[in-house]
Amino acid sequence: MRNEQRLFYGSCFALITTALSFSIRAGILPELGRELDLSAEQLGFINSMWFLGFPISMVIGGLVYHTVGGKRIMQFALVAHAVGILMTIYSGSYTGLLISTLLIGLGNGCTEAACNPMIADAYTGIKMSKMMNRFHMWFPGGIVIGSLVSKFMTDAGFGWESQIWVIMIPTVIYAYLFFGQEWPKAKTEAAATLSGNMQAMFTPLFLFMFVCMALTAITEFGPQQWVGLILAKSGAQPMLILALVTGLMAVARYFGGEAVQRFNTTGVLLGSAILATIGIFLFSTQTAAMAYVAAIVYALGIAYFWPNMIGFIADYIPKSGALGMSIIGAVGMFSTSIFQPIIGRWIDADRVEVAAQGFTGDELDLLAGQATLGTMVLFPLILIGLFTFLYFWIKKREKNRIEAVTA
Repeated sequence: MRNEQRLFYGSCFALITTALSFSIRAGILPELGRELDLSAEQLGFINSMWFLGFPISMVIGGLVYHTVGGKRIMQFALVAHAVGILMTIYSGSYTGLLISTLLIGLGNGCTEAACNPMIADAYTGIKMSKMMNRFHMWFPGGIVIGSLVSKFMTDAGFGWESQIWVIMIPTVIYAYLFFGQEWPKAKTEAAATLSGNMQAMFTPLFLFMFVCMALTAITEFGPQQWVGLILAKSGAQPMLILALVTGLMAVARYFGGEAVQRFNTTGVLLGSAILATIGIFLFSTQTAAMAYVAAIVYALGIAYFWPNMIGFIADYIPKSGALGMSIIGAVGMFSTSIFQPIIGRWIDADRVEVAAQGFTGDELDLLAGQATLGTMVLFPLILIGLFTFLYFWIKKREKNRIEAVTA
């Protein structure tokens, strides 16, 4: 097996570890709370450690990628994942679960910090976009796998400890695949220096993408986090909606390279914003069977956001290097965490407003939820304007570059 293929497959299994830690931990949360007598607030703090560790290690990993190397970052990820999994199973305490979840979050962030630049350095052009999309397909794909495994094991009577052990399987596989492998060198000398990275990041294009990433992340993760609460009274099955969305995202990302080849990265991002807008609008107005149609449109809209935002940085701002890709990814995670309480406040305010109109019970919950989704449409609507501008900006830049070369 060629070196870059082995590294790529190792990256995929590392991302599956991330996805399983997300979905299986969510599946065992009720049982964990009952067994250890934890309140909902305590469970919420445990979950927050996952999101806290992720961006912290992404940023630090990006800063040190070209000094310590991607191999050592993944060695730290392996230790963090393995210790985090074992602590989750054997700690038996609230404090132990806080620490174990933080460790798993740190391992997950290291995976992004090491594997994104590795793929960007190992492949070029359309091939790089194709492999970046196929790498990132394993986050939604892994969530589907983890959700099904958790449901099957729960229904079969397996305890939460057995389910956590499942996360160790892809961890051991990626450790084997990465063992003894050399990582590719940076494509440009500037990408391997902190000063070169910082200089490239303080440019109008990078700062523009910084803003876009905050909006694409909340467009992707915002509705997904709240769709269960909002659609519970709509006649649709929230967990089926989530499974449909993540499953379609995985399939779409598998063919991401073909989409980029046909429409280029900026065209794909613009098309994604349009579909995401339509999808969230349908969520805010439709019920029952039409909610599944909304899920299909929404999934196709958000599928290409994350991998192609990172791919854009690698392709069009290569001097930002591993740090640039890590910062963009961290912005997405921070944006998601910042907007969650804001969305919660929107739901509370909409409930008050709908209740004042005389609605109660299930109808109150549904109408308030749909009103909040109607507000969330603003995120992809703004992106349509931003990505339209980006499309023509890049088109003009490429035209000027070609003219300069041929002059």
